Amino acid sequence: MSEELLTEERDGILIITINRPEAKNAMNKAAAEGIAAALDRLDSDDNLRVGILTGAGGTFCSGMDLKGFLRGESPSIEGRGFGGITQKGPVKPIIAAVEGYALAGGMELMISCDLIVANKDAKFGIPEAKRGLAAAAGGLMKLPRMIPQKIAMELALTGDFIDTSRAYELGLLNRVTDGSALDAAIELAGKITANGPIAVRVSKQIVVESGGWSQDEMWDKQSALLPQVFMSEDAREGAAAFAEKRAPNWKGK
Repeated sequence: MSEELLTEERDGILIITINRPEAKNAMNKAAAEGIAAALDRLDSDDNLRVGILTGAGGTFCSGMDLKGFLRGESPSIEGRGFGGITQKGPVKPIIAAVEGYALAGGMELMISCDLIVANKDAKFGIPEAKRGLAAAAGGLMKLPRMIPQKIAMELALTGDFIDTSRAYELGLLNRVTDGSALDAAIELAGKITANGPIAVRVSKQIVVESGGWSQDEMWDKQSALLPQVFMSEDAREGAAAFAEKRAPNWKGK
């Protein structure tokens, strides 16, 4: 793993840290490759249940490394997109822990995560238009699905920032904290790791994919996915643990 991308395992959580504080964690090719590799590790390791994406030095990510862009370097990964996540995320849940700025590609990284925790002083925006560019890593397509379309349009056309209170008001954030966003994200991740891993994985899949299901097909599509949950050993363990008033011992089977 490159020094520009750090990972740490903690109680079933994989903490993924963009480590370019001197460049405000601007995304370059090495960091993008590191994120993609970390997400593969998250999905392939049964001991890992949730990922957290964050940035070192008090900034989440300031966007694409423009110096690298001018050199012809692309911080996108084939099949995964910008930063190794915007086009295809992990199967398991991932939380963005945001300090400081999440701008341009940094905001697109953030909204590609399943849940978002931010410090109260964080700032968000897609200011690409101010540089003659466009938020092509998903911002123009994903934001209108997450917040009111006219607000997404304003952010895209003006390039202006919004603060944490406005982002929370719009429903873009799950948690706002006065302290460390990473600590708050770890607490939230702990609530997820306490649950059945198959149930969590399939629940995420249905929430993500059902947005594209028609009214006529949605029940059939959900029914095709649910047997792996309800027929699992974990489903029986969950019921037994409830009846016996004890914590469940999940096996992921």
